[in-house]
Amino acid sequence: MEKALKSMNLEFCGTGKHKISAEKLFETRNTLFLDVRDKKEVETIAFNFKLFGIETLNIPIDELPDRLNELPNNKLIACFCSSGTRSAWAYIYLFSKGFNVKWLDASNEDLSKLLKPGRIYKASK
Repeated sequence: MEKALKSMNLEFCGTGKHKISAEKLFETRNTLFLDVRDKKEVETIAFNFKLFGIETLNIPIDELPDRLNELPNNKLIACFCSSGTRSAWAYIYLFSKGFNVKWLDASNEDLSKLLKPGRIYKASK
């Protein structure tokens, strides 16, 4: 963890290398959307981006340390939660473990706004 934290200097944070936008997420292939919200939150609002070629997995933040074996080493992992707090913790944790990971800079509303019929139609072609 120390090595990861020491690499998070002004250049790293100032250039946004740790983030991915919702728009960029939909353009990126070989990606896992890691939803670290609680199962009750996912039951209320669930995201599935299979149509866009993005794998989706829910691992609540409190289960993440015990479920690392479920995460791929060969994909970009985009960490998500509704407010950004848990996904930031998940990002830092996974970054410290050597995963190819980004913090998804998006809320439920941001993702929903992008899921308009035109985008879904184009993805289904």
